[in-house]
Amino acid sequence: MSVSGKQLSSSPQGLSPIVQLNIGGEIYTTTLNTLKRCSGSKLYDLFNGQPKLRTDSEGRFFIDRDGKHFRYILEYLRTNQVPTECVKEVYKEALFYDIEPLVKILEESPVIFGEIVGRKQFLARVPNYSENIEVMIRIARAEVVASRYSNVIVCVARTEDDVGKCHDAFNSLHMDKESVVKFGPWKASPGITDLLDCIKADIQQKGYSVTYMTYVADKGFLSKSYDYFYKFVFTWW
Repeated sequence: MSVSGKQLSSSPQGLSPIVQLNIGGEIYTTTLNTLKRCSGSKLYDLFNGQPKLRTDSEGRFFIDRDGKHFRYILEYLRTNQVPTECVKEVYKEALFYDIEPLVKILEESPVIFGEIVGRKQFLARVPNYSENIEVMIRIARAEVVASRYSNVIVCVARTEDDVGKCHDAFNSLHMDKESVVKFGPWKASPGITDLLDCIKADIQQKGYSVTYMTYVADKGFLSKSYDYFYKFVFTWW
C-alpha cells in the first residue's frame, strides 16, 4: 500500500478511539473498534497495535486508494449492511481490504456470481482467450491509418470437429491469413454467440468501440464457411 506524509509517533494506548481517514482524498470519520471489527482484515492489521500508516498534513491516516466506495466498506463494518449498488466496485475494495465475510456475500450476488462462476470459468476453457483479445486490438490499431474504421476477422471453432471444417474454409480465404484470429475449441455449454459477446464486452471494457457481424463470403469462399468467420469492426472517430 502506498503511503505519504509523516509517520504517526503516538503509542497505541494514546490513540484516540475516534479515527479520521484520508482515503485517496476522501475523508472519513469512524471509530477504532469499527476499523478492527473484522479480525484478519487489512484494516484490522493496520490499526492493531501501533498504527501502520502515515498521516496527511492534517494528521489523518492516509491510504493511497480511490476512496469513493470506501463508504460501503465502512457501512458494512458498522451495521453489516451489504451494498446493492456499485457491487463490482465494492467487491474490488472488499478484496483489497480483505474483508472476507463481505467478499463471500458479494460473490453470491448475481452480478459477481455470474462474472466469476459463469463467464470467467467459461473463458478459462477457451484456449489463449486473453492473448487473442490483445492480438485483435493490435491488428485493429495497425489497420486504422487514415481510416475511421478497422476490421478484424476472427475464426471460431467450438468443437474439435469444427476445427477441420474451419481449416478448410481458412485455406480458401482470399485475404491476409496472418491477420485472422482463431478462437476455440472449448468444452463448455456456452455457444459461439456467447463467446462473441464476451469478446465484444472485453474489448469495450478496454475503452474501444467495437461491433461484430457474420463475415460475408466473397466469391472465392467455400460454401457455408461463413459459419465460422466473423468480422469485428472498430470505430475510431
